[in-house]
Parts: sequence; structure tokens; C-alpha cells
Amino acid sequence: MAEPLRVLQRPKSLTALAADEIRGRIVRGELGLGSPLSENALALELGVSKTPIREALLQLKMEGLVSIQPQRGSFVFDMSPEEIKQLGDLRETLEVTALERAMKGRREPLVAALTAIVDAMAEAVRTGDNGRYRILDAAFHRTLFEHAGNRYLADCYAGFAFRIQALRARLCSDPALNAVSLRDHGRLRDLIAAGDVDAARDLLVHHMTRTIGDYLDSMEQAAVAD
Repeated sequence: MAEPLRVLQRPKSLTALAADEIRGRIVRGELGLGSPLSENALALELGVSKTPIREALLQLKMEGLVSIQPQRGSFVFDMSPEEIKQLGDLRETLEVTALERAMKGRREPLVAALTAIVDAMAEAVRTGDNGRYRILDAAFHRTLFEHAGNRYLADCYAGFAFRIQALRARLCSDPALNAVSLRDHGRLRDLIAAGDVDAARDLLVHHMTRTIGDYLDSMEQAAVAD
């Protein structure tokens, strides 16, 4: 019997690599919201020509992470308080739907996946690894969509998930907020395991509402400091 054909893995293009690097810097909070993005500087830092940088910025614009303004240049996305509230409303609508669907049809594998994440989150809080905690926080919420059984629902969430992560990065450096966040995630996992849809939904909404409130408070404090 002939051996099955092996599918060759094509290495990432320079554009994809550049997009990964710039996206990571934005999501980790290394590039501030509204910060200018110089094609020349990025090309020099990453050791590539301006063409893949320009293409990467166009890709990141489609992801909502970059704003390209004619005659002015490219900038990290920025959001007004009202826009952040509206994004929070959309996230709440989608994530509550994902939670309810996942609990209805895929509760046991969902609980197993969330338990592994919560355990890792607890370790990140214990060791003070804020960067690791941010990644796990995003993974926890993404897992709800992965178990909801609706690809279009997941795709819709993915359309703004990086912006949520970028906003979250501004909060995950605070150990006290991480401790509260960990408590919420552990309790939510327990409610899902118990099959208590109403309580799980209420806690999820409360958690997301408080997160938006914390970020708006941090924006206000930063404005006062300036």
C-alpha cells in the first residue's frame, strides 16, 4: 500500500511574522493605545523591508488593532469610553450565548478544559506571572466559544477578541485585580460544573461588567495623572 501523501507545512511569510510580532506588542500592552506606528522603525527593528510591514499593518487594521489615517500614518487602535462600553455590550451578548450553548450540549468537556485553565491561572497568580495570567484569562473565555458548537458565533467573537485582550493587558499587571479575576473564573467553573445556568450567566455578566468598569476607571486615573 502506498504511503499517504505528506502535507508540506509552508513557513509563515514575512508579512505574517511581522503581523504576529506587532499584534503581540499591542496585545501585551507594549505599544500604547493610540501610539504611532512607524513603518521605517518597525522595518528596522524586525529586519525586513517596508513592504511586509505595510501589509502587516493592513492585516491588523482588519483585526481592529490598527488605525490607518490618510496623510497621518498608522496608529495602534484607540477607543473612547463610550466605544468601550459598546464593545462590552457586544461581548456580553455573544459570550452569554456561548456559555448557555456550551452548558446545554458540551458541559463535561467544557468543565474539564476550564479546570485545566483555572489551575494554571492559580499558579500564575501564585508566582506573580502577570503575562501568563493574561494569556490564560483570554483562553478561558475563548474556551466557551470553542465548546458552543457554532463556528459563526466563534468567528464573530474572534473579530474583536484581540481588542479585548489588549484592553485586558492594561489590568492584568495589577495582582489585586488578578486575584479577584481568578476567584470569578474558579466560581464560574464550579457553577458550570453544577449545571446552574442562571447563576453562571449572572456571574459571567457581573465579571465582564466589572472588567469594563475597572478599565474605564484606569483610563480616568491616567487622564487625571496627565
